[in-house]
Amino acid sequence: MKLTTVTQVTIDGVMQGNGGASDEDRRNGFERGGWARGKGDNETQAFINQTYQRADAFLFGRRTYELFAGWGTITVQDAPGWEGVVEALNTRPTYVASTTLTDPAWSDTTVLSGDVAAAVRELKAKPGGELQVHGSGILTRWLLDNDLVDEMTLITVPVVVGQGARLFPGAGPDLALDLVESRVDSKGVTIQVYRPAGRPQYAPTA
Repeated sequence: MKLTTVTQVTIDGVMQGNGGASDEDRRNGFERGGWARGKGDNETQAFINQTYQRADAFLFGRRTYELFAGWGTITVQDAPGWEGVVEALNTRPTYVASTTLTDPAWSDTTVLSGDVAAAVRELKAKPGGELQVHGSGILTRWLLDNDLVDEMTLITVPVVVGQGARLFPGAGPDLALDLVESRVDSKGVTIQVYRPAGRPQYAPTA
């Protein structure tokens, strides 16, 4: 399977608290949650539904898994417009990278608690379409650092929130990216699909 990451971010790179509830993630005093709600148009909504439908399995970090586990109680009738997301989340196997989760509430969940890199490589070696990672910022950065990501999708919402956890911190490893696909919707939400391409090339010193 191809490992792909999908992340909603603001213009200033924040990924924290993007969901429907403003108090979804208040870690470290974050007070500006829900910034992605209602921002994309119908084409972006269709893109997200289609993206989830391509998944053969999902991989989450512990915190994102707990946020997504609530979808296990939702039916397609409960989420008009997001039928593709609901159907995928409730019919594909789920994996969660965690050293502390012992009793996952979501059915068909496997906890990866040992050698996560080896476990992910084993999953990637299986036939199929995509092993998708949604949100899960710490896990996404770790996967990139370990050369396990095949493609990454950034859904950028035109807002600057000025606080919160960012997908990429102020200091960290560098990474070159090749652009595979790019689109912008009628509300200014942009979608870029990238492939990691090693380290960037920098200008020589003077």
